[in-house]
Amino acid sequence: MASRGWAEIDTNFPTMQQRVADDLGRRIVAGVWEPGNPLPVEDALASELGVSRGVLREAVKSLVAKGMLRVRPRTGTRVLPPEDWNHLDPDVLRWKQSGDAAGLLRDTGELRRIVEPEAARLAAERAGPDDVRALNDALAAMEAAAASPARGYVAADIAFHRALLDAGGNRLLGSLGRAVEIALRHSFDVSTQTPGAAEASLPGHRAVVRAVEARDPDAAAAAVLGIIDAARQEIARSPAKPGGPDAPDGRTRDARGGEAAP
Repeated sequence: MASRGWAEIDTNFPTMQQRVADDLGRRIVAGVWEPGNPLPVEDALASELGVSRGVLREAVKSLVAKGMLRVRPRTGTRVLPPEDWNHLDPDVLRWKQSGDAAGLLRDTGELRRIVEPEAARLAAERAGPDDVRALNDALAAMEAAAASPARGYVAADIAFHRALLDAGGNRLLGSLGRAVEIALRHSFDVSTQTPGAAEASLPGHRAVVRAVEARDPDAAAAAVLGIIDAARQEIARSPAKPGGPDAPDGRTRDARGGEAAP
């Protein structure tokens, strides 16, 4: 009997294409194919995945658009180095979360230190009544969810930081917050795992709101930097961090469920 796989649902072409793109993207992030190396020949790869060559080609096109692959005549389809990837693409962020979680946490923390303090300064200078209301609403949701820091708390925390980026009136900053939401969610998921971490983060967020309301840019920037530094410390001791107790032998998990080197 023929193998049954994704080919069963060829009628749902977009879903099929995305599943193939997910598989290939995760393998690339996990280092299954090194930068500069070619993908397996089209017929062999399509057969392995159980899809048509047309589906595979469309999936490859999507990865080309994300800067992960290059297709050239005679040289085939080759993997590009991470420097060429669009790391703000939601799919790339998802794949990094699966295959390079530690790297994503590091990059997210560094990006936050570069961007958020200055965004807080802008918010303190420019925020209008609606912006302040959005910050207070998100803070109230965080306070309500702090006793059970699961999905509800993280969602409220993300809403707070997105509201802060929006409050400065710089549309690029607002778009950046939406683009990196997957990375923020991953970071907040890890940083709130230790007991009491969610409650401990509330004073810093309250200080941000007070500084924005008081039109104090220096205090707003300092409060946000305190939040970021506290989150870094929580991540370092979190049981959910890569290589933590969820990986008992100290190894992180690669994108296909296997183990990467410690």
